[in-house]
Amino acid sequence: MNEFRSGFACIVGRPNVGKSTLTNQLVGEKIAITSSRPQTTRHAIRGLIHNDDGQIILVDTPGLHKPKTLLGSRLNDVVRNTWSEVDVVIFCVPADQKIGPGDTYIAQELKAATNKPKIGLVTKLDSASQSDIAERLIELQNLGKETGCDWVEIIPVSAKTRANLDVLVKVLMPLLPEGPALYPDGIITDEPVEKMVAEFIREAALEGLHDELPHSLAVLVESIEPVEDRPAERPVMKIHASIFVERDSQKGIVIGNKGSRLKEIGSVSRKQIEKLIGMQVYLDLHVKIAPEWQRDPKELSKLGF
Repeated sequence: MNEFRSGFACIVGRPNVGKSTLTNQLVGEKIAITSSRPQTTRHAIRGLIHNDDGQIILVDTPGLHKPKTLLGSRLNDVVRNTWSEVDVVIFCVPADQKIGPGDTYIAQELKAATNKPKIGLVTKLDSASQSDIAERLIELQNLGKETGCDWVEIIPVSAKTRANLDVLVKVLMPLLPEGPALYPDGIITDEPVEKMVAEFIREAALEGLHDELPHSLAVLVESIEPVEDRPAERPVMKIHASIFVERDSQKGIVIGNKGSRLKEIGSVSRKQIEKLIGMQVYLDLHVKIAPEWQRDPKELSKLGF
C-alpha cells in the first residue's frame, strides 16, 4: 500500500497564462478570481486537492513581471517567497503564445531559487492548434535544457476542458513528502472570508473596464456582520466594502451613469458571495480615492499588501 503524502505545489508563470483557472479546476471550486487582464491575482491563494493517496495544497501565485510600481515589486516578492517554501513548482506557459524572454527570465530565477522538483505545463490547449501545441512542447523542453530546469515531466493541459488534469495530479502526488494530511477533509481553501469577498467584488469590478483601470483598483472589506432581528431560518449578512481607485475620473468610471456600473458590480459579486457564505447578503459598496496607492507603502499596508 502506498504511503499517504501531503505537501505544497505552487503554480508560477507570466501574468495571464491561466494559473488561476487551473487552480480552480483542480480544486473543483472557485477560490481564485479570474480575468482576461494580466496581474489579476495579487496574493498567494491556497487550494486543496484531496484523494485517497494524499493531499495537495496548490498555491496560485501572481504573474511574475517587470514591476512599474511598489505594488508590482511586492507581488513579485510574493512569488519568490512562495516558490522557496513549496515541495514542487509547476511552471506554466500558454499553448497559444511563443515562449519568450519573460518565460526565460522566470525559469532562470526558478533554477537559482530552488532545487525542488519542477513540472513544465503547457496550458490553454483549447485555444491553440496541434502544431502550436507541438511547437510549445519542444520550446519548453529546450527552455529546461537552457536554464537547467530539469522538468520532471512536461504536460499539456486545458483547464477549460479538464484535458490531462488527472495526469498532472498523478505526476504531482509522488513528488510530495510522505506524511499525514495537513488540512481536514472537505476544506478547499484556508483563505479568510474577508479576503475572498474582496476578491469577488474586485473580479466583478474588473469586467469591462478600461485598460489602465484594473491596476488602479483595490477592494477592502470594512465589516461583515449579521443583520439583527432576522428570522433564524432567513438570516442576512451585511457587508460594507470600499473600492479604491487613484483618481476622481476613475471613480466616475467605476460608479457609472447614475450608479449603474456600481449596481452591476454589486449584483454580480453578491451572487458569488452568497454562494460562499451560504446565506443572503446585503452588500454596501462605496468608491473611494487613494491617490497613487500602488506606490504608497502606507496605503499598500492598509489594503493588505
